Amino acid sequence: MLVGLVGAPNKGKSTLFSAFTFADAQIADYAFTTIKPNLGVAYMGRRCPDAGLGIKCNPRNSACINGIRQIPVNIIDVAGLVPGAHLGKGMGNQFLNDLIGADALIQVVDASGRTDVNGNKSEFSDPAIEVQMVQDEIAQWLTDIISKHMPKLSKRTDGDAALCELLSGMRASGQQIKEAADRSYLSLSAISWDRDATKRFATELLRINKPLVVAANKMDQAGANALENLRGRLGPVQVFGCCAAIELALSRAAKKGIIEYAPGSADFAIIKEVGAEQSKALEYMRDYIQKHGGTGVGRLLEEIAFSSMGKVVVYPVEDEAHYTDHSGNVLPDSILMDRGSTAYDLAARIHSDIAKGMKYAVDARTKMRLQKNHLLKDGDIIKIVSVK
Repeated sequence: MLVGLVGAPNKGKSTLFSAFTFADAQIADYAFTTIKPNLGVAYMGRRCPDAGLGIKCNPRNSACINGIRQIPVNIIDVAGLVPGAHLGKGMGNQFLNDLIGADALIQVVDASGRTDVNGNKSEFSDPAIEVQMVQDEIAQWLTDIISKHMPKLSKRTDGDAALCELLSGMRASGQQIKEAADRSYLSLSAISWDRDATKRFATELLRINKPLVVAANKMDQAGANALENLRGRLGPVQVFGCCAAIELALSRAAKKGIIEYAPGSADFAIIKEVGAEQSKALEYMRDYIQKHGGTGVGRLLEEIAFSSMGKVVVYPVEDEAHYTDHSGNVLPDSILMDRGSTAYDLAARIHSDIAKGMKYAVDARTKMRLQKNHLLKDGDIIKIVSVK
């Protein structure tokens, strides 16, 4: 799963990326800090099943902190998007090409309104305009791609297959293409759409193929009603308040041993003597996270994965009696799967040879044998039995 961080320049995308991944992305209060995309691995919390089983996990692909499993998610932070990006303005074309492989998007806006749509300092900018601009630029970019190939598409009666080939980079499925065409009231046979129709289709396909939530960042500087006002302006778009700078600062303080802090928590403990200035800063951050129930950073990924994309977390094991792999690691891996995935899909995710030789699966909790087409549920612990 790859999540793209998008938005106009100077909205805090690189700060959010660093808060997600603990990486040292370049951060500055001017436009186009990010030139080349930042790639990293973020972690989102999910209650680990170990406590309910009376065991203690020792995971390989993530940490487990206070009973919360940290599920890995790939993140890409791309250059800021400005009006006219699809025409090559700003870092536009590079941004859009870097974005194509993302499965979902988090759009970062400045909830305080102190930076405008171009990333310049301002006083009363409207973040809702940023959201509409970014979505329009991405749709225009996809429209340009499809329009460029319209002569070839017009010769194909199997327009869904033709578009699948054209849009293979964004991994648009035939079903997604058909759904987008239906929503746009367009035929997929001998496609010869005008630009307005093509943009309608592109907009619908992006809604289906790349679910989006809005991160209303810099909430510590925003007005009391800023979040509710933004939600009212954006209607069905999911909007969540957050403060990436506070999350990053607390994570760094914890890494230095100054505080004890679990990502996403609504409080922390100071464990090292600090000066008056540091103490004042920590109290400011404590006041914010207690008031808001945390920084809101962790919730963004959880909403994208579990609400927007319908993912489930599955734990594959080799020894169903002890919930371990062949090395004795308890609940070694947590894997994100699409809702509706089967035990066979899990086998294929582990290794293609295991899937080819798969005989059946076992529910490690109940020890019951499961068929290949068994539908996986969130929190399942599964053993794959294979001749490979």
